[in-house]
Amino acid sequence: MKKYPKLVQCDKRGQIVIPKDVRLDLGIEEGTGFFMYIVTDEGILLKKVQAPELSENKEILNEIYEKSDKIGITKNNLKKSEDDYKVDKKGGMDLI
Repeated sequence: MKKYPKLVQCDKRGQIVIPKDVRLDLGIEEGTGFFMYIVTDEGILLKKVQAPELSENKEILNEIYEKSDKIGITKNNLKKSEDDYKVDKKGGMDLI
């Protein structure tokens, strides 16, 4: 386990900043999810959640397409979002 001797502070909203070099080493990008664990009295442990590939969400995506009229989303907008995700992996579909 690498140790990073970095001092970070919690702001009034409870947020901390993960230093850039740590984010780069761990492949943490905007929107990355974490599980948070309390480690006895010593602090917290953050574990990065691997976002599933779009293909892993195909059943859910198909269900959304089927119900798109009921939920007020056009199939064209869904298709555009799906295509955008396939190009840059940041289309938001990984959170479905």
